[in-house]
Amino acid sequence: MIDGFLNKANPPDKSVYPLILISPHAGYGFSGQVAAFGYKLLKNKNYKTVIIIGTSHHKLFNGVALYGKGDFVTSLGQVNIDGEFLSKITDKDPGIFEDSSVFNGEHSIEVQLPFLQSVLRNFKIVPVIIGDCSLENCEKIALLFAEAIGKHSDVLVVVSTDLYHGYDFREAAAIDEFTLGLIKTGDYRQLYHALDDGYAQACGGLGVVVALGIAKELGYSKPELLNYTNSAIATGKLNNGIWTVGYASCVMTGQRGEGMLTPEQKQKLLKIARESISVYLKSGKKIQINESDPLFTRKMGAFVTLKQHNDLRGCIGSLVASQPLYLTVQDMAIEAAVGDPRFSPLSLPELKDLRIEISVLSPMEKIKSAELIELGKHGVLVRKNGHSGVFLPQVAAETGWSKEEFLNNLCVHKAGMPFNAWKNKDTELYIFTAEVFSEKEGAE
Repeated sequence: MIDGFLNKANPPDKSVYPLILISPHAGYGFSGQVAAFGYKLLKNKNYKTVIIIGTSHHKLFNGVALYGKGDFVTSLGQVNIDGEFLSKITDKDPGIFEDSSVFNGEHSIEVQLPFLQSVLRNFKIVPVIIGDCSLENCEKIALLFAEAIGKHSDVLVVVSTDLYHGYDFREAAAIDEFTLGLIKTGDYRQLYHALDDGYAQACGGLGVVVALGIAKELGYSKPELLNYTNSAIATGKLNNGIWTVGYASCVMTGQRGEGMLTPEQKQKLLKIARESISVYLKSGKKIQINESDPLFTRKMGAFVTLKQHNDLRGCIGSLVASQPLYLTVQDMAIEAAVGDPRFSPLSLPELKDLRIEISVLSPMEKIKSAELIELGKHGVLVRKNGHSGVFLPQVAAETGWSKEEFLNNLCVHKAGMPFNAWKNKDTELYIFTAEVFSEKEGAE
């Protein structure tokens, strides 16, 4: 049955690298096809740890319960508990504790396992059930998990939740649309209050709140809805008075400012950049590159910076994620070498003395106030009346500027605007993060 669901599922971009999934937990005949849209994205990905955040349908308690030892067994085999990861979060907060009894007869964790076993290999799980929690406790829990995840890109978070529960299929569609709209904003506080007031519905809603908190701490992209249905649609029983439950599959990808690339992936991208420049300077042609790494084939923006004895020799980038990352790096490396209007085209003998730096960018986020900009963490794009300019996050560290100096220089020297144009209400500000890495001095 699961194989059939996965074969039919057609998520919009199979190259993305999910770091958080929101998945339904009803019987597979009702919600399995929706769940498959998220799990289809996990195929051929390497995850060592899967945190599964569920809810309790049988036991009332405060705080967060962990299943600390042993394993889970399904008809597809055994899945072991990741004790090493659990050691990072146990005994760190009194609201988080081990209690295996909470998991007895609880399907919200178990229903995710056969899907995971169908698409992943050699992974361990961290089973989590969230009870009653205040917003403050949800924030503490999210921070604790975010710190434990850190820069690891081989950790997946699965939130197990259904949506609307009631007897009106029209109301189901309306309330689920409202709930999913809140989820897609990424605003966990607003979602928490809407759940608490009853305007939004999700039986595992606090798990979603925690996941959005983790996403904010780590800089994940905002949730994207992959598929939705409800039990009335799934069964064809579109009649009021019949119990109806909503199901959605959402994903948050690994477009983070840091910790997304392994050391091996960084070295490979640097090699692609150097070889692309070398071949182009020799022949005037682009080297043919074929990459199957799921992260490299994901559409992402990037900048390539060339430095000669620590002096800038060229820097060109693409803020828009219009093509796979490895092709973006190739094109920007060549442009930085021969297309930066501030410098003469690079000559082949100069290449051996260059150090290449790559900045892989997160998606742009429009902000309403410069107060949200964190120097050293955020790059900034300023835009007004057809003028625009961008500074990468590392500019602040390299110059030692204050935030005001950073933004004034951005306006004047990059966007051709008055020095304080960023203060105007009609000036658009966007922030992004970047994972920055470079060759060692003298690399060839």
